[in-house]
Amino acid sequence: MRHFLLHGLGWLLALAGAALLANGAHAADPLEVRIGYLGWEPESGPLLSNVIPEPEDAGLRGAELAITDSNSTGRFLKHSYSLQVERPETPEALLERARALHGQGVRLFVVNAPEAELLRLADALPDSLLFNAGSASDALRGDQCRANLLHSLPDRAMLADALAQFLAVRRWQRWLLVTGQTEDDRAYAEALRRSARRFGARIVLEKPWSFDNDQRRSAQADMPLFTQGPEYDVVLVADERGDFGEYLPYNTWYPRPVAGTQGLTPTGWHKTVETYGAAQLQKRFEALAGRWMNDRDFAAWIAVRSIASAVTRLKTTDAAAIRRLALSTELPLDGFKGRKLSYREWDGQLRQPIALVHPRALVSTSPQDGFLHPVTDLDTLGQDRPESTCKAFTEAR
Repeated sequence: MRHFLLHGLGWLLALAGAALLANGAHAADPLEVRIGYLGWEPESGPLLSNVIPEPEDAGLRGAELAITDSNSTGRFLKHSYSLQVERPETPEALLERARALHGQGVRLFVVNAPEAELLRLADALPDSLLFNAGSASDALRGDQCRANLLHSLPDRAMLADALAQFLAVRRWQRWLLVTGQTEDDRAYAEALRRSARRFGARIVLEKPWSFDNDQRRSAQADMPLFTQGPEYDVVLVADERGDFGEYLPYNTWYPRPVAGTQGLTPTGWHKTVETYGAAQLQKRFEALAGRWMNDRDFAAWIAVRSIASAVTRLKTTDAAAIRRLALSTELPLDGFKGRKLSYREWDGQLRQPIALVHPRALVSTSPQDGFLHPVTDLDTLGQDRPESTCKAFTEAR
């Protein structure tokens, strides 16, 4: 009997030891976090002002740096981050590659693409979480929002409000608005009109830029006459492609500042942002990419870092769980902007300060002092909850 009991006890101990070894081995397995990067930009065509082209790898380099940053801390937690990059030649191929990554189990994506492609991707991958790092479309945060699409790039409404607050502080309340010919230019101009109504500015004159002459000398000669009209305090330009806006500063009829897409520009990130540890981020990026970090690079970087922060907290790569945490107030998110950043629960837009810059200097940062809000002054920039037309986030709760 005693022999039988000892034998049974040994058998139980052996089973327990095997279970402990199995659990230990399972705990030691690294958590693999696979993130898809999807990039596609249409050809911009010939530009009047094309001396300094935009980098072709904008966005991608920011995501790559964030992967490096995430792995430097993740290795202590046995978390391994990888970026699977797809940058095809056509939007059709972009959707095909995204579906292929989805078939391989990827459910977390950073996307640098225009509005139409983002909507196709979000609809095609309903069980995935996508971060928009490429489109400033207000509609994507409004009536065209998708519950599985968060936005790390500021929208046009945020940019326009950031600029309008600064102009209100300076009392530059009479605006001449010059708008380019593209749909994006018209969307930027509409954001400026909304901001004018919101912050008490008056657009004394609007002029569409309708010149199709490709001669720079003619553009410079035409600007003074083109900007004649009622007296204004500032010229606001909506020229996202850079067709003509670079020739407005110092060429206006009245000696007035230029702001908007050229001149004094609101942006999510710029080389001249250096406070709150941003200089260290800038240096790491320049060492990686060999150029300055721009707004799309930062948007992709903070998107990947948002995923990594959520994975660190949750210890899972489940897209739905990461989304829930991102839209709560519990996600610790540092973007080197001196404020805790968070995603708005009503439209998925990342709250963040907006830098106001000219090419070589930081002029100011919005929200400006004195613009109050019952929750956070960051919500004075862009579509606040009562203004939002996004229904998908409400329905997804």
